[in-house]
Amino acid sequence: MFWPMLAIVLGFLGIAVLGVLAVKVFLEVQRLGRQVAHTTQRITRAAEELEDAAADLARTGETLR
Repeated sequence: MFWPMLAIVLGFLGIAVLGVLAVKVFLEVQRLGRQVAHTTQRITRAAEELEDAAADLARTGETLR
């Protein structure tokens, strides 16, 4: 009777460990998602600034002709 009970207890402990790891993975995925969103915003802002600078440069080139 001891071995079946031990197997059941170890099974529940294994499931508990997997649950804790799943929560950790979920939290890290959320953190990574926030970082990706922030980086995407920064890239978009940099692209807009580059576009504005290119337009200014094009206008400057037109006035020099």
